[in-house]
Amino acid sequence: MPFLPSPLAALAQRLGLAGRVPRQILARARALRLPFQPLPAVPESIWWQADPPLQRLIDLPRDALSGPVQDDKAAARTVLMRVIEQEQRDLDAIDLRRIDGLSGSDPLAPAYVSLEDYSKTPECRHIRIISYRDFLKTSGLALPALAGEGTLQLRQAGWRGSRLFLAGDQHPQALACAIVYARRRGLEVVRPAELTHYRLSRDGLSELRRRYHVLGMPVEAWSDPAFMGLLLDNRLPYARLALLRQNGAPEFLLLPRQHAAADALGEGLRLAGAPDVVATLAEQEAATQLPA
Repeated sequence: MPFLPSPLAALAQRLGLAGRVPRQILARARALRLPFQPLPAVPESIWWQADPPLQRLIDLPRDALSGPVQDDKAAARTVLMRVIEQEQRDLDAIDLRRIDGLSGSDPLAPAYVSLEDYSKTPECRHIRIISYRDFLKTSGLALPALAGEGTLQLRQAGWRGSRLFLAGDQHPQALACAIVYARRRGLEVVRPAELTHYRLSRDGLSELRRRYHVLGMPVEAWSDPAFMGLLLDNRLPYARLALLRQNGAPEFLLLPRQHAAADALGEGLRLAGAPDVVATLAEQEAATQLPA
């Protein structure tokens, strides 16, 4: 029974009261009628910043999580930062035509499936590449490393498949058009590269599952009196993480399993239909893991 001194907790246990509060919380939580939705699928997109930006977990800022108690947020952050692994590799040569993703400064930009699709959009219409000289000029503007002997900076994420993203592109329209032109003309442009590969950690996911319920909560939940009453009136430990960036995307609620009442709330929410974030990530790890 939470927040009781040890002697009083022992007395409550003898009287059969210790489990009453968690049972009540579980029953009330599973009866909630919130507009739960499945977590969005990983999109086919040329933008590195597209949802879900799981790579952010590896260096999650201290203020990324919200919640009333700093220690609860810090503990959740520590576990979340172990969910993603990062490895760097030096590549002697990579053909420009293999790159099919861009950094993207706007996470809400349309999720174009290919650079060819993006090159046909109005924002790319002013880029004209007719000759090889135009190609050299455009590619050099887009990425100085292509005009000299510089090293390309590439990124890849297991949950995004085999797509290669170029980091640090300052002129995405010019770069997309240059790559599309090289593909059409069969131009080989080879440069050395440094590849940063991100992947979901099986051990990190197991630890997260063991220690927390991680549930996708709809935006309506944070103004729902029944849900907020369960969360706040019982003084439950929790942390919130707004990782997804699309408008109306669910926010992640982390509830520690070692706390009986918080564990009951997490189980009740799951039974009510809240998506299990850890289970979804584990499925992605199993289905899309790539060799480093």
